Amino acid sequence: MDPEVHPRPSGPTTPSGYPSRRRFLGAGAGALLTTGLAGSLTACGSGSGSGSGGSITAFTYGDDAAKVQQASVDRFNKSAAAKKAGGTVKLEKVPGTDYSAKLRTAMGSPNQPDVFFNWGGGSITAYRDSKQLVDLTDTIKGDPVLKDGFLPSVLAAGGLEGRDYGIPMRGMQPVILFYNKSVFAEHKLQPPKTWDQLLDINTKLKKAGITPFALGGADVWPELMWLEYLVDRIGGPDVFAKVKDGDAGGWGDPAVLKAAQIVKELIDDGTFGKGFSSVSYVNGGAPALFARGKAAMHLMGSWEYSTQLGQFPDFAKKNLGWARFPEFEGGTGDVRDVVGNPTNYWSINARTGNEDLAVGFLRDAASEAYAQSLIDNGDVPTTSNAEKLLASAPNPEYATFQYQLVQNAPAFTLSWDQALDPDLSTPLHTEINKLFVGQSSPSQFVSGLKGLK
Repeated sequence: MDPEVHPRPSGPTTPSGYPSRRRFLGAGAGALLTTGLAGSLTACGSGSGSGSGGSITAFTYGDDAAKVQQASVDRFNKSAAAKKAGGTVKLEKVPGTDYSAKLRTAMGSPNQPDVFFNWGGGSITAYRDSKQLVDLTDTIKGDPVLKDGFLPSVLAAGGLEGRDYGIPMRGMQPVILFYNKSVFAEHKLQPPKTWDQLLDINTKLKKAGITPFALGGADVWPELMWLEYLVDRIGGPDVFAKVKDGDAGGWGDPAVLKAAQIVKELIDDGTFGKGFSSVSYVNGGAPALFARGKAAMHLMGSWEYSTQLGQFPDFAKKNLGWARFPEFEGGTGDVRDVVGNPTNYWSINARTGNEDLAVGFLRDAASEAYAQSLIDNGDVPTTSNAEKLLASAPNPEYATFQYQLVQNAPAFTLSWDQALDPDLSTPLHTEINKLFVGQSSPSQFVSGLKGLK
């Protein structure tokens, strides 16, 4: 797993599913080197997944949000369920830098964690293939707390080939169409509900000398969002699901070519302006263009609200609007579908010596107390009980919009570069960048994707 591509924890202010996260976080993400941690990590596991007295170890990403997981551990260890299972949970907060590489080192050692934080999809494929994961599918079906405790689209998004290997444990981060309310009001525009409406808005904005969409093309991952949504709206979620499940031929679906053709049309038509390939999200360039009204819209992850609140607080509080990605007329995808980062997940190591204790611990992630802790930290939980708690969120209106967007989604497609094998992320970004900067045609783009193996 490439640590440069996959440092992806969830968090309310950062793009967890996209590869420039470390630069966005800066030095605060952690400074310990992998070589210096190898020894310490292999010493802090639970001894072949068993531990003494039935106790277990859980690895989590060691950022600010880890306090939610620590509270969960403290609460669970005092519970009747822990006593019944005959043990306790010890939380290991692994420094964020190169978390994936550090987890891999620990999972290959005699002292593996019993439970560990991950991103679902491609991040756990190798562990599934090496039979290091507990298949939770039947456990979830037979446990009302786990079966009914989470939004179905989020629970499903963390699995592989229809099997469940993870339990949601952090906040949701869907990709949202943000718009500048003051620009829209000035030009008497409404958020687009259909693709034709979006194109009409683009035309009116360009006539007024306003770039329709901000785009941080220098980072590449913001470009990916456009392809993810277009493929879904044109061909439905099954197009990428086929690729995710290992069939590279799925890239040959007509929806992929159509999406690439539309992207080229948008670029040629000036939708993103002339210099988007030199504009960066992580250094604040794209958010600034949007907040200052030089671009009217921004397709971005839900963290855009917190980004704007930090950089342009007046804009965030008064003029930041949000809407779902529009319907594509003639497409087979459901307009309610969502793409982005469903959440992060707890998975259980198949070598654990106390699976009952581990499952009991995972059940706490469905509790109201856990959901409230996430809300207090600025996240929107993925639990089915969360909506009634959102009145205490920093922005209840925005939190409720996010929650209902995901709650009503028939499918939540995990970001492509996160859902695929980690070794494919860099070449995937290369092909996307070539399309957006005009170095490949739509048909060449499809051929390049088919060659990703």
